[in-house]
Amino acid sequence: MKDKISGILKEIELFVADNQEQLESFRIKYLSKKGIIPALFADFKSVAPEDRKEMGVLLNELKDKAQEKIESLKHLTDNKPVTGVQLDLTMPAGLLSGGRHPISIVRNQINTIFKRIGFVISEGPEIEDDFHNFTALNFPQEHPARDMQDTFFLRKNPDVALRTHTSSVQVRVMESGKLPIRIIAPGRVFRNEAISARAHCIFHQVEGLYIDKDVSFADLKQTLFYFAQEFFGAETQIRFRPSYFPFTETSAEMDVSCNICGGKGCNICKHSGWVEILGCGMVDPNVLEACGIDSEVYTGFAFGMGIERITMMKYQINDLRLFFENDIRFLKQFESIIQ
Repeated sequence: MKDKISGILKEIELFVADNQEQLESFRIKYLSKKGIIPALFADFKSVAPEDRKEMGVLLNELKDKAQEKIESLKHLTDNKPVTGVQLDLTMPAGLLSGGRHPISIVRNQINTIFKRIGFVISEGPEIEDDFHNFTALNFPQEHPARDMQDTFFLRKNPDVALRTHTSSVQVRVMESGKLPIRIIAPGRVFRNEAISARAHCIFHQVEGLYIDKDVSFADLKQTLFYFAQEFFGAETQIRFRPSYFPFTETSAEMDVSCNICGGKGCNICKHSGWVEILGCGMVDPNVLEACGIDSEVYTGFAFGMGIERITMMKYQINDLRLFFENDIRFLKQFESIIQ
């Protein structure tokens, strides 16, 4: 048996394979249930007791050598042996460069503008409880945003949902009690809406909050006027229209003059010369009190804008779904933009 083991060991050491098929044949021949090495182990019971120790060591070494040979050849392809590093000489020279997503580009631009005038960036969880997402923001119990058809609630806990706005971050900052507050809260939000060219169940917002003594609506207007001219250009005009939001009073929506047609009227602005970009207003005293801030001493303003809408205006994109489809033809258009 010792000579037989020695002969098989030489066969294994000299074995070479050109592809995976040959390697699999080797494995079956030597290591399968009916292979040579298992057969030798089966014959081990016939070995004389005084030789069993030596034969046992030799058999285990033989099995290890066969397994090592298979491991050393696992890199083979089905057609040819692989030797060294394989190069594809047909590939073009140079490295392909990547770029930022247009949503990231615009978000960074917005952040940079507000940081120039003293705002700091705050972030919060995307899964929120009812208090931070609704109650602290003065949403009444019967408000439609609390309905299942508008919000993604968690099945196991109906009081927890995917946040519908980044206003929940503002609540968490106000709860900290560190005044004054001057923050922006960029982030991803979720609403249960049908996906179309103008709507999506996932989108991004930037919301701002400024709370201090003697903050007025004039401060809000000047802040947003500065942002509009910095982002859209020095010729940009703004206008405010009365509106309603549960967490602000007085509330307004802000329009900017269309930067596509210069205010003359086009398809983008529906021939009005104006495009609505954000909602804003003075923070409702009920919101301040819910977060532990004395509304008799402090006032503040808040605003919020959708990053997708701003991006669509800036780059004249007409389909919201393009931001989420990862179409390389669309994304390559933004490779040269550094932000």
